[in-house]
Amino acid sequence: MMQSSPLNLRRAIIWIGRLVLGGIFVYAGFSKLLMPNTNLWPMFVLKLSITMNISLFAQQVESYKMISAEASQAVAHTLPFVEIVLGLLLLIGWRLRIWATAITAIMVGFLTVVTRAYLLHMDINCGCFGTPEKLTAMTIVRDGALVALALLMTIFAFLEARQPHPWSAPEKA
Repeated sequence: MMQSSPLNLRRAIIWIGRLVLGGIFVYAGFSKLLMPNTNLWPMFVLKLSITMNISLFAQQVESYKMISAEASQAVAHTLPFVEIVLGLLLLIGWRLRIWATAITAIMVGFLTVVTRAYLLHMDINCGCFGTPEKLTAMTIVRDGALVALALLMTIFAFLEARQPHPWSAPEKA
């Protein structure tokens, strides 16, 4: 029986997905916490800056008009940290199928919310990253491409888990 090569198209897409989506999630989480108030960057006001950034992010979440103000606060206080942790876990690659599935589900949720807001002609900021960014058709295209990459990465991670590891030595009888 011929062993599969160490690198094939599925593994390449898994690696690209891990690097791209993991990097974007880590960047998005940190930017929501630190970027909007870069003029308050000295360390003694870092706590104040993070608090202000979370409240600004809560306003962006609330502008989608899908959840209450209290739920927006809960999302704003948890989502940046969840994004950072999930991005790091995806970059590390430990339990890849679990974290790839979670990131795919989150990305589908983001795409759904952004598409709904765009179709309702809401003039709001995306809230995707720390800096204000208007919601446009390019936002939907970007999120759609990332969802496609996440979906491919997840499917291929499950398919690759069924295959024997390419570098493991075959058992000799």
